[in-house]
Amino acid sequence: MVNMLLAFVVAFGVSALSGLFIIPMLRKFKMKQMILEVGPKWHMSKQGTPMMGGLMFILGTGVACTVFGLMSGRREWLYIFVYAALNAVIGLLDDIAKVKRKANKGLSVLQKLFLQLAFSSAYIAVLHQYAGLTTGLKLPFFGTSIELPWIVFLILGVLYNTFIINAVNLTDGIDGLCTGTTLPIAALFAVVAMADRVPELGIYPAALLGGLLGFLVYNFHPAKVFMGDTGSLFIGGSVVGMAYAFDWPLVLLICALFFILEAVSVVLQVGYFKLTHGKRIFKMTPIHHHFEMSGWSEIKLFTVFTVGTGLLCLLAFFGIN
Repeated sequence: MVNMLLAFVVAFGVSALSGLFIIPMLRKFKMKQMILEVGPKWHMSKQGTPMMGGLMFILGTGVACTVFGLMSGRREWLYIFVYAALNAVIGLLDDIAKVKRKANKGLSVLQKLFLQLAFSSAYIAVLHQYAGLTTGLKLPFFGTSIELPWIVFLILGVLYNTFIINAVNLTDGIDGLCTGTTLPIAALFAVVAMADRVPELGIYPAALLGGLLGFLVYNFHPAKVFMGDTGSLFIGGSVVGMAYAFDWPLVLLICALFFILEAVSVVLQVGYFKLTHGKRIFKMTPIHHHFEMSGWSEIKLFTVFTVGTGLLCLLAFFGIN
């Protein structure tokens, strides 16, 4: 419990203080966000804002986990962090490619998917082999699980992880939105670790929570820095990484619902557009842009997504305990 609290404090401190030199460094190397012309017109004022600020909470989470995770005697924190960091590398390559091309397009979809599928396969296999991950999918609220053959569990898990990670990535579209939506999820897993009396498992979510709050100091509207794909893919990897490390992957269907809605809105929009030869369901997707173009402010969106996810996490807690 004490180590969880200290991990939170250290991650917050490192993340917040690192902004004092990381943001100027990003400006120096001209790591600036390019804004899509097809997006909301008022977003053009954000052109040139430093991106790759996700390095701040990655550093904060990493330092806190290394110090207090090593003291815990368990290795789950290391598996989650390595998995999340590998996804962050994909984002880093994507962000660098965007800067070099001076466009809002980096790696190809196939390149990203190949790496994400490979890393997810390795992560699930490692947890199964070394951390006691079962092949049973526990059902929240029902107190039972669906047992699956290993290969089926692996394939479904890889596809599931990849979907959630990219859903998180899609949520990173306005100031603080992805950060705020993740905070209650990290808090949920920290509380579950305490409730189940395995605080060692709570080191990672506690550190992630602190790191994200430290980053939010700079990322809240009006944002002084964006997390970039470096940060959003790290968060996506962290979210699914924690769910599998706690052996509760299906709980994300509840607590990560806002992330899922973002991805589903894109799928529906694209599919409907093609079927109807140009008609749209939403004004713009991901769906946070639909609400934004309907008059919602960025602060209202941040509040609704964060508080809404908090309520879903409360529901999820009772569903798994």
